[in-house]
Amino acid sequence: MVQPPAMDFAEYQALVQLYAEYAFAVDSGDWSLWPEFFVDACSYRLVPRENHERGFPLATLSFESKGMLRDRVYGIRETLFHDPYYQRHVVGAPRVTSVDGGRIACEANYAVFRTKLDGPSTVFNVGRYLDVVVATETGLKFASRTVVFDSEMIPNSIIYPI
Repeated sequence: MVQPPAMDFAEYQALVQLYAEYAFAVDSGDWSLWPEFFVDACSYRLVPRENHERGFPLATLSFESKGMLRDRVYGIRETLFHDPYYQRHVVGAPRVTSVDGGRIACEANYAVFRTKLDGPSTVFNVGRYLDVVVATETGLKFASRTVVFDSEMIPNSIIYPI
């Protein structure tokens, strides 16, 4: 068995809480919460598993700053037209892969269920988060989040953050 990197219980609990609060925020529909989980010079990428494993740079969505995340929030609220739906994240416990100078590299599996107003809940997207988390004055934040989804096909378009 591989020995996990050294973190004390309080640090790991703060990381678990970051993941839980993130899932709550993106499931709540209050999109203004989403960018606040990231540092200003952040990266958020949504990538098919095949591209990630082959090292291809193409991403389904790619945002390179908190300002770009805020632009996406504006788009969700003001410009994107779609059938409304609810989403619900189920996120596994984060697996810490390294801790180095205040930077935590970690990953977690996720599943997102989607419920349209006129139908049953369905599995919408499944994959894993590959994250770099940093400590800030206001708590832990994502410096980068790469969302690697397993399916080579996604239904329609991805409107809300995963």
